[in-house]
Amino acid sequence: MSSLVQSVDWSAIAPPTIAAVVGLVVLVADLFIGEQKKALLGWLSVAGLAAAALMLLPLLHGDRATFCLTGAPHVCSYTADRFTVVIQFLVLGGALLAALLSVPALRDVKKELPEGEFWFLLLSSAAGAALLPASRDLATLIVALEVASLPAFALVGIRYGDKRSSEAALKFFLSSVTATAVSLLGISFVYASTGTLYLTQVAGRIQHVNGQLHTLAQAGVVLTLVGFAFKTAAVPFHFWVPDTYVGAPLPVAAYLSVVGKAVGFSGLILITVVALPSYSDVWGPALAVLAALTMTVGNVGALRQQATRAYSAVRLLAWSSVGQAGYLLVPIAAAAYSKDASKAIGSTVAYALMYAAVNLGAFAVVALVGRTRARNRLTDYRGLYASNPLAALTLAFFLLCLAGLPPGIIGLFAKVTVFSAAVHAGLGWLAVVMAVNVVIALFYYLQWTALLFRAPEGAPERHPVPAPLTAAIALTAVLGVVLSGAPQLVLRFSATGLF
Repeated sequence: MSSLVQSVDWSAIAPPTIAAVVGLVVLVADLFIGEQKKALLGWLSVAGLAAAALMLLPLLHGDRATFCLTGAPHVCSYTADRFTVVIQFLVLGGALLAALLSVPALRDVKKELPEGEFWFLLLSSAAGAALLPASRDLATLIVALEVASLPAFALVGIRYGDKRSSEAALKFFLSSVTATAVSLLGISFVYASTGTLYLTQVAGRIQHVNGQLHTLAQAGVVLTLVGFAFKTAAVPFHFWVPDTYVGAPLPVAAYLSVVGKAVGFSGLILITVVALPSYSDVWGPALAVLAALTMTVGNVGALRQQATRAYSAVRLLAWSSVGQAGYLLVPIAAAAYSKDASKAIGSTVAYALMYAAVNLGAFAVVALVGRTRARNRLTDYRGLYASNPLAALTLAFFLLCLAGLPPGIIGLFAKVTVFSAAVHAGLGWLAVVMAVNVVIALFYYLQWTALLFRAPEGAPERHPVPAPLTAAIALTAVLGVVLSGAPQLVLRFSATGLF
């Protein structure tokens, strides 16, 4: 008689487990540490996220799986393959940089932000986000999605007595709950028609659904895709993004712009490419249209912010992130038309890695400016080079990377990779739409870059930069420069044996 007790591969599940355990340790330690030593919680959180990221190194060589069906060792709930490891690296690295931004932010506004709760929520969300790309059944996928999302609601509205923060959290909460409800309904339809929750089994069974259940299966596919489109902030499900980013504490906005996107896109990839490849004729055209709409609305929205300089820099980055989400959708749509879906998905992952590094770097410089300019408007960046040359040069570099212009070679490389994925898939019209949007984005990125080097309106002010903020800016700048010198490293890292 075979044992029903499964052995657990602790090495495979170590990255999300470490983040979750450190989060619990921080929450308990907060009860016993005095106000003067609360900063230790932040450094403990940074160390925990770094340790979780280091535990990815043993997983680079060979696929690992655990929580598998008895008698079916290849049908598992948790798989640490190359796709999982790359996305977990993005998630934990993004969370680590967001934590570095948070350390000085919490020190400056102790009365507004409770430190223990903040770090617990950040680590909990990071643990859920790291679990999601490893999920290979629909139940685990939804649980991971909610573990990543629920703490994020609280992080957005954690600032005491701030109506704007509370409003942003409410919008984020309502949109996300709606997305989850739609996804759950879709998944229940898929389960009812296939009799399984495991992604690989769904892929096999949904092609041979009984005629009476065929309509139910189709409805389940559509509803599941709509739910995850909400999570990726694809148009027309993007309405919560600008107000949420502006109302949230700035490190939380940086976290959502990278880790939140990684959660949505990794879930969407698992649903489409792994679970529903037989419905590629449904989700392929739908994602192509969503990609075109998302990049266009996002870039036009960012252009409007740049035209009115009184707008917040964070709001411009929020609209920019919507536009970038459109580019990220292109290769996923292309996977439906491509013979090698893994190569197309590799383009999305490569773009996401580039975007994570330079966008977090841009947020780090915006956080630096926000220390002295509370409203953080675009006009506050005029003449930044006179007061802080290094900050101005690094922000200019990050903006050029996002625009895809030299010396930001990594940005250009990533856009060419996405563009070629669309062309090779026969989506010429989508490639044209993307080219037009790249030109639109050039305008507002270059205008902001030029503003940094104009003559300041008053005498330049110089202020000390906290060490954690300096470290975040330096890490992202070094990463951007190294990858611009050797952009092929990103594609090799992200595309080798994804599925």
